[in-house]
Amino acid sequence: MPSSDLLCLRWKSSYAIFALNLCFGMHVAKKFGVTEFVNPIDYNKPVQEVISEMTNGGVDRSVECTGSTEAMISAFECVHDGWGVAVLVGVPHKDAVFKTHPVNFLNERTLKCTFFGNYKPRLDIPSVVEKYMNKELELEKSITHQVPFSEINKAFIYMLKGESIRCIIKMEE
Repeated sequence: MPSSDLLCLRWKSSYAIFALNLCFGMHVAKKFGVTEFVNPIDYNKPVQEVISEMTNGGVDRSVECTGSTEAMISAFECVHDGWGVAVLVGVPHKDAVFKTHPVNFLNERTLKCTFFGNYKPRLDIPSVVEKYMNKELELEKSITHQVPFSEINKAFIYMLKGESIRCIIKMEE
């Protein structure tokens, strides 16, 4: 799994939130509510097996945001049989293939996908602005870098290296 892969999972009623393989480290992840960190390279088995063991059968929900098919498969295979739901948000490469055993579906795991969050600007922007103004949405904690427009290439480097959550590009006056 690339170092920028981020996978957050909510664990039953205890509301533990797991993050996998963070390049930002726990100090950044904790700002977003992460309580547990699992690095897949620390284990000799697939991370979905590790998570399933840690949670006595799997998590209720998982969200994959990277576009890595390996992370997508892990997100789906670590949800609990019978009620677990995996949501795939990341956009994979156009030639990528998602492979899992059909029994994962027969065991009543649910796989949901979204393309850019199914966001509808005309309807959604007013509610996002309202939440931000009411301090219900903390956008500032996701800003990791700020660069002037003259250094816009730095923003792309941060993004490609997985070193940035959000980068603000300041227009020069």
